[in-house]
Amino acid sequence: MKKIFAVVLALSLLVALAACGGKTETEVTTEAPVATGTEAEPVDTAATPSDVAGQKLAVMTHDEYVAAELDSPVCVETYVQAKQSWWDNKATVYCQSPDGAYFAYNMVCSEEDYAKLELGTKIQIVGYKTEWSGEVEIAEGATFTVLEGEEPYIAEPLDVTDLLGTDELIQHQNEFVKFTGMTVEAKKDADGNDVAFLYKYDGSGTEGDDLYFDVSYNGQTYTFTVESYLTGLGTNVYDQVREMKVGDTVDLQGFLYWYEGVNPHITAMLLG
Repeated sequence: MKKIFAVVLALSLLVALAACGGKTETEVTTEAPVATGTEAEPVDTAATPSDVAGQKLAVMTHDEYVAAELDSPVCVETYVQAKQSWWDNKATVYCQSPDGAYFAYNMVCSEEDYAKLELGTKIQIVGYKTEWSGEVEIAEGATFTVLEGEEPYIAEPLDVTDLLGTDELIQHQNEFVKFTGMTVEAKKDADGNDVAFLYKYDGSGTEGDDLYFDVSYNGQTYTFTVESYLTGLGTNVYDQVREMKVGDTVDLQGFLYWYEGVNPHITAMLLG
């Protein structure tokens, strides 16, 4: 379902005018979808708003992005914080600015341009705002431009431990965050045994798949994930989670992803 919906949004985007707040307009067509950081001029954010999908649209603040309707066109400038995956000329990236964070799913991206998305790089993204099982994201088919000559920005992890179980937590969706003093709780494997983690959400996976584990805080239990595309087999956090024990106290860092509730993608772990 997500893929079908994303394709519909992508086709809508490809027939829209995709310039926003820039010095030049770029017409995105089905013959030549473009997302480069080499040919486009740096964007003048003070320029007159451009027409995008029939709407006047300038570069948005994060508050304006949050206020935008689902399935509406959006244009943001932000900074790369982590690259989750690239395949078939599509890139999935976590981004954050000082005023908030974004998750860009399957942007149009060549392999050459994917290499340019280094930590802290400023980019402009044009696409559609959408939602999947609670996760608000910029949908498949978005395009981006690397903004050359900009100072990098690398977010520090925000401690959101005390926000667990509150309505305020979702306001930090997709941000780089940390959780401190979390207790590892038992999950059940296929044989009914207590284990510290599972391969895939139901234990049906094998080495190299996503890791799912439960942690608790203040009497409430939450499911966290090590996303294999983001930090897979061979990374420190993947190995650390596989070595932890039920009852361990751990500090965790990662991105505040959402799936039917809070489901962070964990990128680092320390024993508390």
